[in-house]
Amino acid sequence: MTGLPWDASYHDGPAPWDIGGPQPAIVRLAAEGRFAGAVLDAGCGSGENALHVAALGLPVLGIDVAETALARARAKAGERGIEAEFAVADALHLERLGRGFETVLDCGLFHTFDGDERLGYVSSLASVTERGGTAFVLCFSDRAPGTGPHPVGEEELRGPFAAVGGWDVVAVEPDRVHTRYHDDGAPAWLATIKRI
Repeated sequence: MTGLPWDASYHDGPAPWDIGGPQPAIVRLAAEGRFAGAVLDAGCGSGENALHVAALGLPVLGIDVAETALARARAKAGERGIEAEFAVADALHLERLGRGFETVLDCGLFHTFDGDERLGYVSSLASVTERGGTAFVLCFSDRAPGTGPHPVGEEELRGPFAAVGGWDVVAVEPDRVHTRYHDDGAPAWLATIKRI
């Protein structure tokens, strides 16, 4: 999967999903102590969520296919004195990372895949999520008007995890994804999924 189309999103200023800080839902999860152990931020973009979690003292790897976004993430980490790792990687082949994570964060990546890709992506997540670990998925929802692109139905979110197996979808709750075009956020799902 080439990163060029995604990389282009960062060439003329912030990408539509780059709000200059972490997503409020991620800040809330962090405040609740929901991140633990080594953390993977899949599709980290310019790193705001990864940096927020890393500032808590957790080891964080942010991966993306957009090299411009990763360069910005590294620069922010340096400017803020936060230790975090950022690398180019394909979310459909996470096994190539050769490591495991207790917590995985997906903020805005799941909904970019089509149905068949979602199965491959969930299998890829399984290859790096430790047993007993947790994946958090924040994605656009089809529940209300004013959603972002590629909204996902609740069953479209649950289905791939059930089909791949080895996962327990603990909760799928309504939330918001903030973008540069949605002042109060767009309708979203926040899923908590345990690796069993």
